[in-house]
Amino acid sequence: MTRRFFGTDGIRGRTNATPMTAEMAMRVGMAAGRHFMRGDHRHRVVIGKDTRLSGYMIENALVAGFTSVGMDVVQFGPIPTPAVAMLAASMRADLGVMISASHNPYYDNGIKLFGPDGYKLSDADEARIEALMESDIPLAEPARIGRARRVEDGRGRYIHFVKSTFPPHLRLDGLKVALDCANGAAYNTAPATFWELGAELVTIGVDPNGTNINQECGSTAPQLLQETVVASGADIGIALDGDADRLIVVDETGAIVDGDQIMALIGTSWARRGMLRGGGVVATVMSNLGLERMLAREGIDLIRTKVGDRYVLEEMKARGCNVGGEQSGHMILSDYATTGDGTVAALQVLAALVESGKPASALLRQFEPVPQLLKNVRFAGGKPLEAESVKAVIAQAERELDGSGRLVIRPSGTEPVIRVMAEGDDGEQVKRVVERICAAVEQAAKAEA
Repeated sequence: MTRRFFGTDGIRGRTNATPMTAEMAMRVGMAAGRHFMRGDHRHRVVIGKDTRLSGYMIENALVAGFTSVGMDVVQFGPIPTPAVAMLAASMRADLGVMISASHNPYYDNGIKLFGPDGYKLSDADEARIEALMESDIPLAEPARIGRARRVEDGRGRYIHFVKSTFPPHLRLDGLKVALDCANGAAYNTAPATFWELGAELVTIGVDPNGTNINQECGSTAPQLLQETVVASGADIGIALDGDADRLIVVDETGAIVDGDQIMALIGTSWARRGMLRGGGVVATVMSNLGLERMLAREGIDLIRTKVGDRYVLEEMKARGCNVGGEQSGHMILSDYATTGDGTVAALQVLAALVESGKPASALLRQFEPVPQLLKNVRFAGGKPLEAESVKAVIAQAERELDGSGRLVIRPSGTEPVIRVMAEGDDGEQVKRVVERICAAVEQAAKAEA
């Protein structure tokens, strides 16, 4: 079934344009509330948000929708996405909602939904909610309309939980950490967590004003953090994104450490301590071949999925794995969380740093990445990947890379773009392969236009 509103990570778009309007948010609240009203108990939804100006509008519209169908609402204010997932489960809520567009600019916003178990909704649940949104939704009787209240200790509960994931015999005393919170949802919780564990902090991206979330800061723009780490003499830098479900690390030299290196560190350290379950680490097709080879040397499988943390989590659950993530910095450690949690993953990195006594540059360079190149080809319409000429070029490229590299070609799920990625031991060969495929796609797209 083709979904009209839900993408791979909830509903997202430019604010005050379909689907991110107040009217649509109210319909989401009505439909999701009705869908999760099961049994005779008083039903509850918990709502968190990041720091976008539009969060006020979307939150109030959602509250109107939920209360109109008889669901009580607990509002936490700005709080990370993984905090909403954790609190939905711990507070026995029927539903959790995070208002955020993650790493997107402030003028976008989104709605992420979590079930009572703290996991993102299944495709079936999202399809049912979409169907309800386009139907006549039964409203509550006047005496059964829901109540809304704000809870101020949500951040404190989350900080306490996150600190409990850090090894109890360790402290961060003597460690200087540069922390970039992207002017987003973790601007309050992440600094408090690291400071309470003993770290000396240099903070940036902790002054949200409603329009500066992810603006030249955070995990998708780590240049400022790189400069701050070097200028301040920090031992390590941690960059979260707008809703704090992903992270990027910067070592003491200012070099960026991506999600693949973080997965390698956590996966191998957990394996040596007997903590790794499922026999492998789950990542997407975009993770570097160097990660796969390094894990294989340690007797650990790399299990690949489609792009998207929801697919990573589905595979982790199916195989019983407890470590997974994406090259972009989503880290899912299912012993602790039901979704990506940048702060929890950062604490695992810091624990390894403290225990090793090594500088971050030595510890976090777990493998040498093979050359990897990704290019996007925009097209006006049609299906260029189905053209025989494109298929022939792709087949030739696969033969060339056989045994020494990989090829990943996929259409974007949100825009008319074909993503062409190749990697291999020979960087020049990788470049030639990508350029040939992109040229073939462009030519086929013009012929179909």
